[in-house]
Amino acid sequence: MSHNSFGHLFRVTTWGESHGPALGCVVDGCPPGLRLTEAMIQHWLDRRRPGTSRFVTQRQEPDAVKILSGVFEDESTGGPITTGTPISLLIENTDQRSKDYTAIRDAYRPGHADFTYQAKYGVRDYRGGGRSSARETAARVAAGAVARVVLGDAIVIRAAVIQIGRRAIDRSRWDWAQTEANPFWSPDADAAALWETDLDAARKAGSSLGAIIEVHAEGVPAGWGAPLYGKLDAEIAAGLMSINAVKGVEIGDGFAAACLSGEDNADEMRRGADGRPVFLSNHAGGILGGLATGQTIIARLAIKPTSSILTPRQTVTAAGEETDIQTKGRHDPCVGIRGAPVAEAMVACALADAHLRHRGQVG
Repeated sequence: MSHNSFGHLFRVTTWGESHGPALGCVVDGCPPGLRLTEAMIQHWLDRRRPGTSRFVTQRQEPDAVKILSGVFEDESTGGPITTGTPISLLIENTDQRSKDYTAIRDAYRPGHADFTYQAKYGVRDYRGGGRSSARETAARVAAGAVARVVLGDAIVIRAAVIQIGRRAIDRSRWDWAQTEANPFWSPDADAAALWETDLDAARKAGSSLGAIIEVHAEGVPAGWGAPLYGKLDAEIAAGLMSINAVKGVEIGDGFAAACLSGEDNADEMRRGADGRPVFLSNHAGGILGGLATGQTIIARLAIKPTSSILTPRQTVTAAGEETDIQTKGRHDPCVGIRGAPVAEAMVACALADAHLRHRGQVG
């Protein structure tokens, strides 16, 4: 009933708190015989790591991952390979500043999960939000690295930030290479330059901004997914919606599809050179009837502004007293920036699970 696990055949359980000694995950269901090293996981964790620019939290965490189980190496394996048993991954916390939160230990921060955790459990870890902190997403990224190994190189998953605050990218300037060339994961270099000004202003004011992230998964074979209650889009949406601070998810055209006519929304098909159907558009986002079409899977997620801000906000204490609160400490002026690698990881985990379930049913 604790609901700290997700997935079915590829199943991930995360554990740990923001200011605890460590956090991590256990990945169960990974097939045996796959090459897996700490360096392969570290590559993805480094993309999410805090303190990499002035636009993210200045908490300095190396996020160095350790593989504790599920991998074996000797002369017969030719390198570290998965054994098919649970893979336990550990990431130590090294730069906690719990004293930053002493002043708010008895007050509920607006926009945070302080009140709801207290209401459910009767106790809460006020140090950085404890389990509800975005720090937990490091474990998801580590699990996503394992999922990518399960999926193989033929499936490419990448995410881009397409909007920060009210300013969106110009899609005519979309360049995937740019997402690795600026600190915002922006595919539009011009938008990245403007976001720099916007976030500097928000940070100076002690405020924050929200963001929208778009994830693409290319190379997913047609047929993955399961109707009716295991739809691939539902599984992806659930994984993305479970990310801290996410308040909305859409697949393909999403809510914009309500503005289209039936003629405009239908993804027409023609015969391809190999005799297979070729789609002429992708309003469905690569999924029909809960099953992959073979097109690029496209999902978007909306991330709210970081709730930890310096501007005083009205609240109440655990004793029911009215007060004002401002949250000090080291926080992301836009938590959505580091959300791109997390979104990729959750899509990877959902697809790895769909892959194993599909293989289990149809071979």
